[in-house]
Amino acid sequence: MNFEVFVTAAVTGSGDTVGKHPNIPVTPEQIAEAAISSARAGAAIAHCHVRDPETGKGSRNPALYREVVERIRSADVDVVINLTAGMGGDLTLGPGETPLPFDDAGTDLVGPLEKLVHIDELRPEICTLDCGSMNFGEGDYVMTNTPNQLRAGAKAIRDLGVKPELEVFDTGHHWFVNQLAKEGLLADPPMIQLCMGIPYGAPADVQTMQAMVNRLPAGSVWSGFAIGRMQMPFVAAAALLGGNVRVGLEDNLYLDKGVFARNAELVTRAIEILQRLGCRILGPEDVRAKLNLKKQG
Repeated sequence: MNFEVFVTAAVTGSGDTVGKHPNIPVTPEQIAEAAISSARAGAAIAHCHVRDPETGKGSRNPALYREVVERIRSADVDVVINLTAGMGGDLTLGPGETPLPFDDAGTDLVGPLEKLVHIDELRPEICTLDCGSMNFGEGDYVMTNTPNQLRAGAKAIRDLGVKPELEVFDTGHHWFVNQLAKEGLLADPPMIQLCMGIPYGAPADVQTMQAMVNRLPAGSVWSGFAIGRMQMPFVAAAALLGGNVRVGLEDNLYLDKGVFARNAELVTRAIEILQRLGCRILGPEDVRAKLNLKKQG
């Protein structure tokens, strides 16, 4: 059991959720405000993607990230900024018996250093590193991250003085996290996010999460979440298994059945659950000390 828990708010993501919820943050102003309101509700970390303001689709545009980060840093509330560096590994095969050429509309493949352009420019305290490839849902889309790309990304993130949040969607990803630690590519303590319930990764059941926790690198600080209706049950599960928690509209659109959520409401609900379990909620300065973060901005 972890009695001192930090909460991460994943405020928008890059998935196709804009038409499924009336208040998904899309513009930099909306994304920054979602992070700020989540921090006021008690989140210590704000995990941010950006979206094209015209289309609502996920984007890698550094100018959009800059506006989000500047707005958060100038706010009257403290929060640890965690920017995604996962965009640029999207591969969509052609249909049926013609996998080549790749589908241009769904494919966005860049090298490991290009994924980090906005990280180099803005130096958030944390950025993500997706630690493997997987069939991410239905259709012909594959999230791709090769071992060599991941080693190059981990080294670059380390050299920038940014803490990588190692995204683990399945047990093979977990295996590679341990390999990165063995090769000395991770600064202590390793920070790991266990991502549960995303087809076709690790299923959202407590037994699977426990098995993954059992194989964490020594000294790791970890957090976990599950998507959809399992988000709040896994707030409790993660704390009970010794971890920290993540909530937000990236992973779940509802506060209650049929009731659309806002990010701050999900943070508030998670903190209520954790406090009823007897947990103390850690703030940003606690998290910086726990993770040996270098505050920027």
